Amino acid sequence: MSMKEKDIVQEPPCSSQSLNNYLWKDKPDEDKWADCVHCGMCLEACPTYEITGQEQHSPRGRVHLIKSVADGKLEVNEQFMDPVFACLDCKACTTACPADVDVGGLIEEARGQIRQAMPLTGWRGAVSKFFLHGLFPHPGRLQSAGNLLKLYQKSGVQTAVRKTGLLKIMPEHLATMETVMPKVKQSVRKKYNKEEVVKAKGETKNEVAFLVGCVMDVMFSDINDSTVNVLTRNGNDVAIPKKQTCCGALHVHAGDRDMGRKLAKQNIEAFGHTDTVVANAAGCGCMLTEYPELFREEETEWRERAEEFAAKVVDVSKYLHDSGYEKPKAEINTKLTYHDACHLAHGQGVRQEPRELLLDIPGVEMVPMPNADRCCGSAGIYNITNPEMADGVLESKMENVPEEVEMISMGNPGCMLQMAMGVEKYGRNQKIVHTIQLLDWAYQKEDKQRGQT
Repeated sequence: MSMKEKDIVQEPPCSSQSLNNYLWKDKPDEDKWADCVHCGMCLEACPTYEITGQEQHSPRGRVHLIKSVADGKLEVNEQFMDPVFACLDCKACTTACPADVDVGGLIEEARGQIRQAMPLTGWRGAVSKFFLHGLFPHPGRLQSAGNLLKLYQKSGVQTAVRKTGLLKIMPEHLATMETVMPKVKQSVRKKYNKEEVVKAKGETKNEVAFLVGCVMDVMFSDINDSTVNVLTRNGNDVAIPKKQTCCGALHVHAGDRDMGRKLAKQNIEAFGHTDTVVANAAGCGCMLTEYPELFREEETEWRERAEEFAAKVVDVSKYLHDSGYEKPKAEINTKLTYHDACHLAHGQGVRQEPRELLLDIPGVEMVPMPNADRCCGSAGIYNITNPEMADGVLESKMENVPEEVEMISMGNPGCMLQMAMGVEKYGRNQKIVHTIQLLDWAYQKEDKQRGQT
């Protein structure tokens, strides 16, 4: 152990009464680091520490840096920014921590300080503003972008780009991403545009509201479609509020907490009259449950509304499991393994429910994946902003995927794209599927066998 590491390990926890030298709105919460005793039990859980072996890229190292700024020992500068933004925010460290220190929450608050002190400028700032402010919060613009992508895929341009070798001039990770890009289909927003509520098939037992997401409804609309099918099949009227918007996860992860709050308020308003909000994307669902954190320094009314809203949010796999669902009778004969999306397992504590859904499908043989809850390296757009680190994390993940399986199931679209890149890069042949898709396919097969349309 180096002297630097020894100093960090032996440093006593901060008093919650200490001076906080952060200068900007949304200061990192001292209560979050107060219980950290730098014991090191988080180290083995951290993918970036595993790759670098550097203390600043470990959870306790990052906590130490965040506290050091608060104590006036360190400034908000490049030295501080690099390890804070290199974090995957996978939350595995909090699962491993005996004191449940919310390192992910501290990281997001620290990023907010960095972006207020060191805003992105030039082309990076322009690109960030275009996507985070000009595109993701606007469903109509996203749909138009999806239509352009659909045209690219169907017009023959995509085929020409691949055959002419144009992908070779792109960065490797972006070229691989283009190769595994899912086919753009009709969005659920557009499909059910004239319906306030998609009625249950048969007797109505419950009514839920469904977060369709932003990129999710463009790039992975087939998963959204499967989600509506499965929910209505199980006696749920499914409301799709038209005023819902992006969950804000990408904004908060990027340090743009003001925009995150704006989107949170819009969603809280949009879903205000429902008792249950169902999400099928782990990252989005986790962000919705964390809305109260965005209003920690805000007016009491919005903090209370955010807390009430967060209590309504549930992942689709847990909702089906807990509310009682119809077990399919048709067989899906496949051998598969399950990957725990970080923001489902570590963020929402949902682990066993999706596995039980899969095992209830006749013909499914599940092969356990070692370190199933280890991050795949997607982390929102981390695989774009930090491609080298993301590739290292993905390589480690793919080493744990059992060779004999035909499918890899999971509950997050970002993970699906990242794992598909891993399958492509390492010459595997597994199919990447969302848990809810398999359940939907089993229901469809059952209906077909019964002669139903």
